[in-house]
Amino acid sequence: MSQVNPRVDLAFKKIFGSIENKDLLISFINSVVSKEDQVVDIELLNPYNPKNFAGDKLSVLDIKAKDTQGNYYNIEVQISNEADYDKRALYYWAKLYTEQLGESKGYKQLRKAIGIHVLNFISIANNPKYINKFIISNEETKERHFTDMELYTIELCKFTQDDNLNLDSLLPKIKNGLDRWVTFLTRAYCLDRNNLPKELDDPCIKKAIDVLDIISFNKEERDFYEGHLKWLRIEESILDRARTDAKEEGIQEGIQKGIEKGMQKGMELVARKLISSGTPVSVISELTGLSKEDIEKL
Repeated sequence: MSQVNPRVDLAFKKIFGSIENKDLLISFINSVVSKEDQVVDIELLNPYNPKNFAGDKLSVLDIKAKDTQGNYYNIEVQISNEADYDKRALYYWAKLYTEQLGESKGYKQLRKAIGIHVLNFISIANNPKYINKFIISNEETKERHFTDMELYTIELCKFTQDDNLNLDSLLPKIKNGLDRWVTFLTRAYCLDRNNLPKELDDPCIKKAIDVLDIISFNKEERDFYEGHLKWLRIEESILDRARTDAKEEGIQEGIQKGIEKGMQKGMELVARKLISSGTPVSVISELTGLSKEDIEKL
């Protein structure tokens, strides 16, 4: 049972973004995309390389890949609900699409770009489903157009929010491959590859547990991991507060209000701590999503 949290972006990249673990990435992608887009083999376009980490710590944490059909993928885990996530998600997808063109290529060469974002926060509060697929379709006829665009969001806390820390209570919800991967990402700390429940008895899940057990970090990676782990814990405490406020409301409408209230209070608490440590207002705004005016009031 590993002490490394796979939801921290650095660990996620090491598990799914390394050449030797390409089979895990294929399994994860196939658990998300449609039957028509199932991946047979894949080429990692930015495999994890610890030598590059010190010089460019931010760019290595997403996973870019291309399959044998020519489709492009961008997979990443988002630890915290930073400001303007929706805009950034579209920007990441657009960048993946436009970067396909070299100087001598025409638009005809562009292939489907698929974004898969694993979120440790609630992005779409009015939909109970933990996975959402976004495409472009005609508003009136609902017919799909511009089929090269596809974006998935996977909100981990929606899958686990009624189950506290008890793995046994989560098992009845596991029906498919993505459910298994979400369970791994949220309950890895209590999984034993030699004693897995039948719902999780999958070769790729076993290998992912093995990979997690042997992950090692150099000093710079360890500092980076620990820093992002702190933000993950802050985000989780905010969500816990949101659920408490939602329960106090006692009605479905109150769930949304409770989430919003809990997120606001949680971010204000984080902002106060950052203010007391002398962090610039612009940085606090970027990290918490609060406006500069709200921060100045605090």
